Amino acid sequence: MDDSAARPPHRGDEHSYPQHWEADVLLRDGGTARIRPITEDDAQRLVDFYEQVSDQSKYFRFFAPYPRLSDKDVRRFTHHDYINRVGLAVVVRDRFIATVRYDRIDADGRPSTTGTDAEVAFLVQDAHQGRGVASALLEHIAAVAQERGIRRFTAEVLPENRKMVKVFTDAGYTQHRSIADGVVHLEFDLEPTAASLAVMRAREHRAEARSVQRLLTPRSVAVLGVSRSPHSVGRSLLRDLAGFRGPVYAVNRSAPAGTELDGVATHRRVGDIPGPVDLAIIAVPEPGVAAAVAECGAHGVQGLVVVTAGFAETGPEGRDRQRALVRQARAAGMRVVGPNAFGLINTDPGRPLNASLAPVLPDRGPFGLFCQSGAIGVALLEAAHRRGLGVSSFASVGNRADVSGNDWLQYGEEDEATEVLLLYLESFGNPRKFTRIARRLAAAKPVVVLKGARHTGSLPPGHAVQPAAGRLRDATVDALFQQAGVVRVDTITELFDTGELLAGQPLPAGDRVAVVGNSDSLGLLTHDACLSAGLRPRTPVDLTTAATGENFRIALHTALRDPGVDAVIAVAIPPIGVQGTGPDQELRADDPEIAAALLDAAALGRELGKPLLLNHLALTGLAERLRPGRIPAYPAPERAVHALADAVRYADWRRRTAEAEQTARVPELDGIDEAGARALVEAALNTRAAVAARTQPGGARVTLPEADTLSLLARYGIEVSPVLPAPDEESAVRAATHLGYPVALKATADHLRHRADLGSVRLDLTGEAQLRRAHRELDALLGGAGRAELVVQRLAPRGVDTVIGAAVDPAVGAILSFGLAGAPSELLGDLAHRLVPATDRDAAELIREVRAAPLLFGWRGAAPVDTGALEELLLRVSRLVDDLPEVASVDLEPVVVAPRGLAVLGAQVRIAPLPVRTDLGPRAMSTL
Repeated sequence: MDDSAARPPHRGDEHSYPQHWEADVLLRDGGTARIRPITEDDAQRLVDFYEQVSDQSKYFRFFAPYPRLSDKDVRRFTHHDYINRVGLAVVVRDRFIATVRYDRIDADGRPSTTGTDAEVAFLVQDAHQGRGVASALLEHIAAVAQERGIRRFTAEVLPENRKMVKVFTDAGYTQHRSIADGVVHLEFDLEPTAASLAVMRAREHRAEARSVQRLLTPRSVAVLGVSRSPHSVGRSLLRDLAGFRGPVYAVNRSAPAGTELDGVATHRRVGDIPGPVDLAIIAVPEPGVAAAVAECGAHGVQGLVVVTAGFAETGPEGRDRQRALVRQARAAGMRVVGPNAFGLINTDPGRPLNASLAPVLPDRGPFGLFCQSGAIGVALLEAAHRRGLGVSSFASVGNRADVSGNDWLQYGEEDEATEVLLLYLESFGNPRKFTRIARRLAAAKPVVVLKGARHTGSLPPGHAVQPAAGRLRDATVDALFQQAGVVRVDTITELFDTGELLAGQPLPAGDRVAVVGNSDSLGLLTHDACLSAGLRPRTPVDLTTAATGENFRIALHTALRDPGVDAVIAVAIPPIGVQGTGPDQELRADDPEIAAALLDAAALGRELGKPLLLNHLALTGLAERLRPGRIPAYPAPERAVHALADAVRYADWRRRTAEAEQTARVPELDGIDEAGARALVEAALNTRAAVAARTQPGGARVTLPEADTLSLLARYGIEVSPVLPAPDEESAVRAATHLGYPVALKATADHLRHRADLGSVRLDLTGEAQLRRAHRELDALLGGAGRAELVVQRLAPRGVDTVIGAAVDPAVGAILSFGLAGAPSELLGDLAHRLVPATDRDAAELIREVRAAPLLFGWRGAAPVDTGALEELLLRVSRLVDDLPEVASVDLEPVVVAPRGLAVLGAQVRIAPLPVRTDLGPRAMSTL
């Protein structure tokens, strides 16, 4: 299921061809197909399809022998009004493999134009049964029916047709089942449920994982574009396949018959290849790619790696060619890696594959590598080789037109050989889906991501993304990663530093660190790095430079067995002042005794669930000796500590997530009038100003008037301290008398709002004389009371000024934010974020996560503030934007939190027309 491909609301003539119902889908076995409406032009396709259906399947469909379709049948099944009668087909290589049809009926089961029920029936060719075709069709026909006002499907199924009964019963919809006259009668509501969404996502996971597996484990491979030049890309790809254990074919359109290149028989076209081809690597010039794809589709190829460039990275025309390439491949049942791809690698010794431009197949290892850049792909493979780290699989997908990082995550979750997923990402095609998959995966396997373009926000040429996803703020990406349990790093070095520790050592139970070694100075540097990283190190244990391997073993065992230690960092330098060193000799780069002690200690650490890592200087040969024990070795204390801190945070996320599944909840809150709030928002969206705003540049977001803002928030139990205008002294005095002293006088003009540093606020005005004097001062200071938009507000209890916000990011949904008002949030960006809906646990973590949080908990002897009231306010804001998707943003500033209670002194709400929730529709592949 992909946000970018989901069904938009229908517009225009309802009887015209509904092109927005077309969708590419992945089937259970990883193959692709297209679902589209059946038209009058499909008569021959329908007849050909029906001829390939077995007599038994025909009997199951029509409840009687039905060997062929009459002309009347063909007309009935191909002529639809797309409202009351709708038919969809699953198409592969321009041939139907399955159909579904619904007919609207009334309460008595008769044809209708106004009823909300419909009778539905499927037919799947026998050769394609078991591929999940009917399940995909059910999701799409249900979405179509809902769009046309149908709320319930009915179906009549013979009891012997167990496969079709299972399709209906496994779909997760609310349903009723009965048997009468030897027929199973099924009724099910079409409103998506938690169960139906779970079923769709589980099927999506299996299909996407299987599709990547098919690409990585082909039985045969063909390279298209193999020239006679030994230095060409095609020849390089062909040579890299030398270790592949299945048939390999070369395709060169101008090669004479009988030609061999690098010992491989060469064919003029794919159709001349004598056997089946599972994977084709396309390296022909861009003008010939479409013809090459057509040949592959006709030959039954299952997947493509397109290394050819010249597509979306070249501009709009190239993007159109890229979309056409993907449509062409999917219509023939093929997935595409690329175009502009570096390729795929699988190191499985039973089925090795190097379908890439990498000259050497990496060693076997625990890392699944994915990147969107060929240059970074080379760097990742080189770094892994240099560090002696192996990979399970590798993909560098170039323009990411089809196979994406989300597909890779789905595969990595299923692949037993992949222990840690390392990704380099430059963009997100579908951030909502990435978050959902990564969160599920990270609960079992670490996901470490290096995100490019984090500061510039630039989108690499050629990447197909939703417009909103291309504008993701880095703070939003951080919140997305944090909630999904993704470990974010900043460099390729850190990617492997952290990945090596997570793959080779147990996850730490906490942040208490022991530092043990033979260098006091290196131990102190490591201790300081731990403190800077937020860890809790013990005083380093210095064994002196004369320490032996046995000294290391005893000290490491002692540290690991200490119940107050969660992880151990060993620090080591070459022995000084012992045999083997001197003025004419270099320091030893290896120490077998220390290595043996570390290996012995690591085994104990695994038993106790405590990681052990090494920070060394000049012992460059030690890392090689430690590889059997999978002990990561770092040549700098900062690198070792950074990796450990990442592991500590990831382990903490896993524990908290597991606990949250049992304890965290979105609590029920009293004092909420959702219906009243919804009516207020709908009325506000229909005002003349709101309608006019929709045509303005920048979209249709409209700021609610103050009265509507206060009313809307009050319906969610959020009371905002009222303000009264004070354009002159007399108005100010009347306002204060109405509100009650003490009061505050402040400017609310946009250029002065929340700018106490400009002297625009006067507090603690306890009487009329003080108020008049303050009014005269601000009037003179700010260029007039009217220009400054002075207001009077009852003084809030003293406390800590905070800011609470919620904003809808079109790519990921609503995000709840919290920080301390003023410099901490505005100057230092000290804000914490959570995706909505927030749980009680999320709210508690939000206020403790900001760096300035100590101010809330009694810093320097001050009274702690009422964090319970603050958490409840956060939950109320979360509930509001979750209930009312038309609310585009809520800003509460300042929120003064006192030792008892709080006061909201300022509020702004912006609304916009209901955004289309495209992530809840039927499964479909991206069409960007």
